[in-house]
Amino acid sequence: MAALVDQLVAQVIGLEVGLLSCQARLAAVTDDEALHDLRTTVRRLRSLLRPLRGLPGVEQLEQAASAVGQLTTPFRDREVLAAYLHQHGHHEAAERRMRQQPATYRSVAQGPELAQLLLILEAFPRFIRASQRQKLLKGLRTRIEKRLAKQWKKLGEALHDPNHDRHRLRLLIKRVRYAAEAYPELDKLPPKAVSRLKAAQGALGDWHDCWQWLAQAGHEPDLQPCVSGWHRTMAEAEGQADRVLDKLSADCFA
Repeated sequence: MAALVDQLVAQVIGLEVGLLSCQARLAAVTDDEALHDLRTTVRRLRSLLRPLRGLPGVEQLEQAASAVGQLTTPFRDREVLAAYLHQHGHHEAAERRMRQQPATYRSVAQGPELAQLLLILEAFPRFIRASQRQKLLKGLRTRIEKRLAKQWKKLGEALHDPNHDRHRLRLLIKRVRYAAEAYPELDKLPPKAVSRLKAAQGALGDWHDCWQWLAQAGHEPDLQPCVSGWHRTMAEAEGQADRVLDKLSADCFA
C-alpha cells in the first residue's frame, strides 16, 4: 500500500507542475496549445481523484478542478471552432473568434478558479500522507479496483442499451480511458480496450463537434456557410462512431 500512496503523491505533484507550466504559458500567451494542455491536465487530475472519493481533501479538490473545467470549456470550444474555420477557408469568421483568445488566456491564468485549484492541489499530498499515518488508507488498492470495475461495467451496460445516448457514452468512454491512464497497474482492461476506447472517443468527438456547431449556427450567422457540410460530416461521424462502438462492444464486452 505504501508504494501505491507514493505513486499517488508523485502523480499529484507532477500534475501540479504541469498546471503551473500551463498557467505561465497562458499568462504570457506563448502558444495556442496551452489551454488544451491545461484542460488535459485537469482531466487527468479528475480521473485520478474519482476512485479516491471519500478520502480527506478529495471533495474540495474535485470541486476546484470541476470549476476550472467549466470555466474553460466554452473557451476551448471557440478555439476548436476557429481552427476548423481557418482550415476550411473561413478566415474572417475564424479571426473574429481568435481575437478574443489572448485576453481569455490571461483571464484564465490570473482567475480565481485556477488559483483555488493550485492552492488546494499544493496541500493535497499532505492530506494523503496524514491519511496514511492515521490508517485511513487501508484497503485503498481494493477500493480503487472496485471503482474502476464499476466504471467499466457502466460503460458495458450503456453499450448494450439499444437506445444508447451518444453524449453519455462519450463521457463514460473518456472516464474509463483516463482512469486507465491514471491507474495502469490497477485497471484490468481487456487487451484491445485502450485502442478501441481511443478510436471510439475520436469518432464520438467528431460527431459532438458537428452537433455543437450546428446548434451555434442557429444564432451565429457567419457559420451558415458551414451548415450543410456539418450535416454531412455529422451523418458520417454517426456511422463511424456506431461501427467503432460495435467493435468495442464485440472485443471487450462479448
